[in-house]
Amino acid sequence: MKDITIIGGGPAGLFALFYAGMRGATAQIIDALPELGGQLAALYPEKYIFDVAGYPKVLAKDLVKSLRDQAAQFAQPTHLGQRVTGLHEQDGHFVVESDTDRFPTRAILIAAGIGAFSPRRLPHASAEPWYGRGIYDVVTDPQDYRDQRVVIIGGGDSAFDWATQLAGIATHVSLVHRSDRFRAHGATVAQFQADVAAERASLFTFHELVDVIEHAEGERFSHIVLRDIKGKTTRELEADIVLPMLGFVSDIGPIAEWGLTLEKDEIVVNQVMETGRPGIWAAGDVTTYPGKLKLIACGFGEAATAVNQAVHWIYPEKKVAPGHSSNMAIFGQKDD
Repeated sequence: MKDITIIGGGPAGLFALFYAGMRGATAQIIDALPELGGQLAALYPEKYIFDVAGYPKVLAKDLVKSLRDQAAQFAQPTHLGQRVTGLHEQDGHFVVESDTDRFPTRAILIAAGIGAFSPRRLPHASAEPWYGRGIYDVVTDPQDYRDQRVVIIGGGDSAFDWATQLAGIATHVSLVHRSDRFRAHGATVAQFQADVAAERASLFTFHELVDVIEHAEGERFSHIVLRDIKGKTTRELEADIVLPMLGFVSDIGPIAEWGLTLEKDEIVVNQVMETGRPGIWAAGDVTTYPGKLKLIACGFGEAATAVNQAVHWIYPEKKVAPGHSSNMAIFGQKDD
C-alpha cells in the first residue's frame, strides 16, 4: 500500500515523486514507457530547454537525470512498461490495475502528459522483423549511430532534428518523406538542406519505404527499397539503420472512464488540482483549467500543489503548506 500513486513518469510525475517523499508520504510511479522522462526522453532527449527555472539552458535528457536523482533521495519505486488498464475502490482505498499488476494506494495523482503514447510503426510487413535490429523508433544515444548509414523516415520536427544532429556523427544521413511539405521548423529544415548541399546528407521527397533487403549474413540488412510516389519507380538505398519518425499515437485510455470531467482528453481540475473525484488529483499537461499553460515550469508547481493536498487529505494532521525546505529535518536541517 502506498500513500500516493503517480500515473506518469514525465517531469511533473518525477517532481511529484520527490515532493511526496519530502512530505514524508510513500509514493510510486506507474508509466507505460520503458524509461522515465515522458516526452523529454522519448521525443527530444538531445534538444535544449530554455524555460526551466534555474537553468539558462538544459538538455532534455539532463533535466530528466536531475529529476530522477532528486526523486531518488527517498528510494520510492517506479514501475515502467506498465500500461494502466483499470481502477476500482476496495476497503476504503484505490487499486490501480495495469496489464500485469495491481497497485493499492490511498490517493492518486494523474500526471500522464498527453496520455500513454507509442510511436507509429512502419506499415510494411518486411520492416517488422527488424525492429530492435536496425530499425529503431526512439533514439536514446546518438553515438550508437556513429559511422553508420542512417535513413530517417518522416517530415516533422523529430525527423529533421535527428537528421541534423546525426549528420555530423553518422557516415551519411538520408531523410525520406512522402511530400515536399514539411511540418518541421524552417530553420531546422534549412540547416539540413545545407548538410545536403555539403553532401553530408541526402533528401528524398515524394518517396516511401517499400522493402528491407537482408544482408547476406542474415543478421542485419544492407539496403532498403524506396518507391518514387510520382514516377512509380523504385531505387535501392544503402542503409545500416532506419529511424521511423512518424509521430506518436496517444490517448488517456481507461482514465477516461474514471468519472472525471474531461475536455478533449484533458482532465478538468480546480485551483488545487482536484479532479472532482475524492482522492484523485492531476497535474501537468493532462490537465486543463482557465489560464492553463502547458509548460514544464507550470507542471512542477501543479505537482507540488496536488501532492500537498493529497498528503493533507490522507493525513489531516499534516498541514497543506509544508513550510520551507531549507528548514526541514528530512534534509538534515533545523525543523522550525
